[in-house]
Amino acid sequence: MTTRVFLVRHGATVLSAEDRFAGSTDVDLSDEGRRQASSLAERLAGEPVAAVYASPMRRTVETATIAGAPHKLAPQTFVGLREIDHGHWEGLERSQVEERFPDEYAGWEADPFTFAPEGGEAGIHVLARSLPVIREIVVRHTDQTVLVVSHKATIRLLISSLLGFDARGYRDRLDQQPACLNILDFRDTVRARLMLFNDVSHYEGVPDVMLARHLSKWWDAPQTAD
Repeated sequence: MTTRVFLVRHGATVLSAEDRFAGSTDVDLSDEGRRQASSLAERLAGEPVAAVYASPMRRTVETATIAGAPHKLAPQTFVGLREIDHGHWEGLERSQVEERFPDEYAGWEADPFTFAPEGGEAGIHVLARSLPVIREIVVRHTDQTVLVVSHKATIRLLISSLLGFDARGYRDRLDQQPACLNILDFRDTVRARLMLFNDVSHYEGVPDVMLARHLSKWWDAPQTAD
């Protein structure tokens, strides 16, 4: 059996453009995000998509609705696909979190997989709820193609787990741009092959491989000579 999963991050929002923590904050797509989702819909219009799934957040449901329209498919929602909850950091800019909660931020930078800010989730909690959802979708759709719309951290954690990477480094080593397309082919419920990663050529024309957008403080720090 082979199940193909188009795993997509939602389109841009106002808060994502401002680099704010907005995991559990329910916001709409921006006009730019809608254009990105429409470009994705055009790209996938000729694909044999059998079902569309999404996180229940407004930004993911809207992205999935736009992308599923050419197939006349409405998104089915799974709570397990929602974004990581940043607790009392929600709505704050990254610089504000660093200033107000320096110890928490340092702990999160060091190991976001097991550390969580007050009232929030660690990456391991996100993976525990999202990975069973992907398994269920794959079981439902043997030898079919499906579209799944989720969020930046959730997708990076899923890909880390499915490919056997150390998930403690998911923020440093993996990026997900708005409305990007990832393609995963499953031979069974645990063995997946990554066929395409973080591709936005449907709205940027060519893959943007040179820019790193808010991956992590470690990644974005200026390099010093030895």
